[in-house]
Order: sequence, then structure tokens, then C-alpha cells
Amino acid sequence: MDASVQERVNKWLQGNYDQATKNEILQLQKENPAELNESFYRNLEFGTGGLRGIMGVGTNRMNKYTVGMATQGYANYLKSSFSRQQVRVAIAHDSRNNSRFFAETAAKVFAANGIKVFLFQSLRPTPELSFTIRHLGCQGGVVITASHNPKEYNGYKAYWNDGGQLVPPHDTNVIKEVEKIGSVDEVKWSGGEANITIVGKEIDEAYISMVRDLSVYPEIIEKQHNLCIVYTPIHGTGIKLVPEVLQRFGFSNVHVVDEQATPDGNFPTVAYPNPEEKETMSLGLKKAKEIDADILLGTDPDADRVGIGIKDDKGNWVLMNGNQTAVLAFNYLIEARKAKGIAQANDMVVKTIVTTDMIDEIAKQNSIHCYNVLTGFKWIAELIKEKEKTENYVIGGEESYGLMIGSRLRDKDAVSAVAILCEMAAYEKDKGRSLYEKLIDLYGQYGFYKENLISITKKGMDGQKQIADMMEGYRKNAPASINGSRVVKLLDYELRKGKNLQTGETWDISLPVSNVLQFILEDGSKISARPSGTEPKIKFYFSVHTKLDSSTTFDNASGSLDKRIAGIIKDMKLQ
Repeated sequence: MDASVQERVNKWLQGNYDQATKNEILQLQKENPAELNESFYRNLEFGTGGLRGIMGVGTNRMNKYTVGMATQGYANYLKSSFSRQQVRVAIAHDSRNNSRFFAETAAKVFAANGIKVFLFQSLRPTPELSFTIRHLGCQGGVVITASHNPKEYNGYKAYWNDGGQLVPPHDTNVIKEVEKIGSVDEVKWSGGEANITIVGKEIDEAYISMVRDLSVYPEIIEKQHNLCIVYTPIHGTGIKLVPEVLQRFGFSNVHVVDEQATPDGNFPTVAYPNPEEKETMSLGLKKAKEIDADILLGTDPDADRVGIGIKDDKGNWVLMNGNQTAVLAFNYLIEARKAKGIAQANDMVVKTIVTTDMIDEIAKQNSIHCYNVLTGFKWIAELIKEKEKTENYVIGGEESYGLMIGSRLRDKDAVSAVAILCEMAAYEKDKGRSLYEKLIDLYGQYGFYKENLISITKKGMDGQKQIADMMEGYRKNAPASINGSRVVKLLDYELRKGKNLQTGETWDISLPVSNVLQFILEDGSKISARPSGTEPKIKFYFSVHTKLDSSTTFDNASGSLDKRIAGIIKDMKLQ
């Protein structure tokens, strides 16, 4: 074992850590030294979004001590930033193993630092935490969740007073404060319990009321209240609010997938609690087929991502990807608001740079501003804050199954998304049309855009270096052509420069620094390379498009676009 790693291990064995932790370290020394090395070879990084990692003992794991030290650093920054007022934070957690324990640990540390804490009485969706920060006038907040990661993981997301996750300069400033906490002895672990207030139903009611206000066509729901809906919370927090919200919207035919209804951090029915995965949605699909449902919806453990399933023109159930769901949702709110007469001249929508450009085209043809931001809803939240005095935010989204409707919270929200997606299904059904038919119609109207995503995981100590080397290779030696089409533009968001590879012309990119590269091909294809900020993987996004002359040519056009994406992947040697 490396000397620096052994030093960290010894510090834990000799320091003020509980005996159970020390016993587990000693057991790993005897039985699994490789795992011990992984657990201590570095400090679990408090990144711009907070912590996320495997649970267990060690400096590189999610545990009481890493959570406590992170909270102490965050508390120090909050108190220095809001020194003239009583600092207030809200804390929520999901259904993962240890989530309640970590939430209570964070609450006690904040409270011991003289901060007023509003701790939810039990698990709640992440978007409700974002709403609560704004609703209660908090300066910050924390939600304990690892989103859709495997069961071994947990995480700690930090929020600012606007209800959004940390952005510059606060993100890097909090990181610096967390890094200053060099020992568990610097953490105020207890002594301020009187500063903790337990909250629950009263916040739920305020949040549900907010979601109800997002409805555009309640009169159509009244007509189509019997829309057959299947919903699965995938053992997560969605069960707390989604069925209730659907009922309040007026839907009377909602079927919850019983096998996945109980919150359970072991996620016993799935390998990976992510609605992006077909296997994860398989029980929902089974139920939807059995009862001939109109729409299937699934939310991830902290209920900030939503996946949907619909029937195609042949009656077969298909799962929409995040881009297709976003296209349907964005178009519905643009179209329905216009039809209802409530659209505003200063309406705006927001998407991320790796989300389908079809949304840009829909917005353009409807004379609505569409802004592109970096990946992550914190950037959508930041743009809303920048524009809220001059423009009216309607909806934002990203390809990774996230939507944020309305500006009264500032993070992705699968609870309100489920409700609006069901309203959208009722809206189309009232016109005698399925959501699948609507999607094909949109392809004909705005162009047929198709996307794909490949994630390459590089685990362990060498993983991050391999990913960094891969990005550096693309940055220094951009391919001249991909799949037979010339690369005409290179967009480097880390250098904040765009370059026309044909003319040599360069321009500045106004977005903040981010380690993302995009290749724009002569045939209109776009390839984006982006290392994940929360997992040891690099993601490649592929977007291609063509004209769709009629619905009868859809299958041929779809097959042609699939071949183009496959050709790009093969040429880039990614599979």
C-alpha cells in the first residue's frame, strides 16, 4: 500500500472515529486490502454538485465522517456569506440505504453551527427540496441522494438560496471551505438540536398547489379523466407525491406498479434504478400491456428524472428516450399555451448543449427564445435568475430524462413532469390522436432528429486519467472527417472557443468553462464528448437529422439515421 494511503488509514485507526468504523478497517486490512486501498487512496471529492460515492469506511467513501466534514465546510461558507442574518437550510433525502442517517447527520452539524434547519420528517423528492428553499426563504439546502446510481452509492447535493444547485463563484468557494476541514475534530457534531424543525405535510400541500398551477388544460383532463396511466416510482420517493398529484389534477384511472411501490434502498426488482434502462421499466411495461394503458411513467429514486412509454402505430409499447420526451413536453407547452391564449411575447425555453436541436427548431418556428446552457439544471436555474425580470420562463430540459416546468423551483422535477406529460396525453387523446402519432407529426413539421448516447466507464484509480487522456487526444488531434463527412466546426467549451476547420475562423463561446467538445459535420451531424461530473465515465452524444416527407416514410428514414449513427460510432472506434 502506498505510504500516503497507509497514513490516511492510520489516521482513522488512531483518531476520533467510532469503534465499528475502526473494526471494519481492520477487517478490510485482513480480508480485502485492495478494497481498503480504494477506500482511502484519495478524499471523496466535493465537486461542484457536492458528494457522490460508494458507501463505506474511508476517505473516498460516503459515510458519517465525510458527510459531516462536507457539512461543516458548507456551514462555514453559508455563515460567512450571510453574516448579517439567521442562516436557514432545508434538508431532504431519498429512499437509499443510510439516506436518513446522512440527512440527520447533516442536520445536526448545521444546527450545531447555529443554523436553522428544516428537516423533512421522511423521504421526499429532490424537486420538493428545491421548492422548499424558495418557499421558506432559506439560504441553502441539501438533499441526500445518488439519483439513479446503483444501490451501493449515495450522495450529497448542495443548493443555494435560489433553489438551484451551486454555481460560480459559490461552487468553488464551498469546495475550498470543505477542503479546509482537515480533521473530524473540526466538525461541530452536536449541541444545537433545538435549531432543527421537522417539516412535512404543510410543505407537501404548498408544493402540490404549485404543481397544480402548471396545468394548462384542466377542462380537457376533466373530459379525459379516465386516461389509463401506469406509474412506477422504482422503489423511490415518487410514491410520496406522484399518485396524489395525478389525483389532484383530476386523473381517476392511475395504476401504480405494486412490486416497485415500496421505498427500498436495495432496489430489489432492478439492477439499476434508472428509468433510462428498459430492464428497469420492464415491470411497468408488463402492467401497461396487461391493462392496455395509454401511457407508462417511471421516476428515479429521488424523483427528478422521468421515463415514459407509449404505444406505437402498430400497438407495440416503446420507451421514449429523453430527447423525444423533451420534444413532446416542450412542444405541448408552447402549442397549448398558444391555443389557450396565455402565451406571452417574452416566453423563453431552455435546453442544454447536448439536448436535441429539434427543440431549437420548434422554438424558432414559434418565435420563442430558446437558450442553450451547459449540462446540468443549475445552469438553467442561473439563466432564469439572469432573465427573470425581462423574459418569462416556460420550460427547461435535458436529454437525460430531466424536465423543469415553471420557475417556482430551480431543479429538474419528475413529479410535475409526470402530471404535465399525462395532461399532454389527454390533450392528444381528446383530439383522437396518440402521442406516438403526435411525435411523427412533429418530425414532419420540424425535421426528423434522432439521437444516441454511449457511456464508457473507466473505474478505479486510473479511470479518470484514461478519460482525461481521451479528451486531450480529441482536443489536440481533431478528426478531419467522421463517417465520410468532413468535420466543419469544433466547439471546445473548456477553452471557450469555436473554430471553423475549413476557414480557420475562430470565435468565443460565452458559456462558462466546461470539459466538453463538439464536432459539427458537413452533413449536419453533431457529436459531443463529455466526461461525467458525478461518475467515472465519459459520454458521447450523437445527433443526426433528415427531412421526413410523410409518416409512411418514417421507418425508412429512421433506419437510415440509425445507420448514420452506427457509422459514426464505428469510425470513432467507440464500440
